[in-house]
Amino acid sequence: MGEARAESAAVTLESALVRYSGGAAHALDGVSLLARAGEVTAVLGANGAGKSTLLRVVAGLIVPDRGTLTLGGVDARRLDRREMARRVALVPQTERVAEGFRVREVVAMGRSPHLDGWMRARPEDEAAVEDAMARCDLVHLADRDVATLSGGEHRRVAIARALAQRPKVLALDEPAAFLDIKHRLALRDVLSDVARRDGVACIAALHDLEDAARLASHVVLLRAGKVLAAGTPADVMTRELLASAFDVSPTALDVPVARAPSRS
Repeated sequence: MGEARAESAAVTLESALVRYSGGAAHALDGVSLLARAGEVTAVLGANGAGKSTLLRVVAGLIVPDRGTLTLGGVDARRLDRREMARRVALVPQTERVAEGFRVREVVAMGRSPHLDGWMRARPEDEAAVEDAMARCDLVHLADRDVATLSGGEHRRVAIARALAQRPKVLALDEPAAFLDIKHRLALRDVLSDVARRDGVACIAALHDLEDAARLASHVVLLRAGKVLAAGTPADVMTRELLASAFDVSPTALDVPVARAPSRS
């Protein structure tokens, strides 16, 4: 990993080792990752390859048994939970619904790391919440009880809460899960815009190869907790490498043509 490129990274993970509890097997085995501000990094791999564990390490929820994580050049071990939450927002694959709250209130929870001890919202906090709700098509649902929402609507609330956090790094685990076609397509635009306009480093664990080909500037391909390949979509998303990662025949894959993400 080049020194100059590492210094410009929002996230630099070096040789991370994470063991499964109670066993010698590794969830991650020597995994390195570099994600830059303004870009989308796609993490691909079969179920159990280590994608979710990798995102949890980036978010500081798992401390690797070996290896280092730096965020904006700062060793993550020097950051407390509040500062980590200011820097990194994680949208997990599944999470418990905050019962008894309205949509706007749940999205506003994303501002918690930025509020004072009295948890008083400032104009910039309100603006961040409104912007996140608009991006995720939630304005018309603002006063709905979250308990009444569909799975896809819950997913959009979770993404909006992370956007309201205004992080430097946005980590998403299967963000398109449960979304209908309209909102799946809109999510592509949202992530591209968040990366480009806001200068955020987006790291997304994806199952959809077309989304990865369209969105990502950089792809990390995992197999059994190890990096099988890393680089541009054109370099990584080949029929042979994907077939190896997903343990399928190369002829069974419909590999999308990788496109350079728009910079406009």
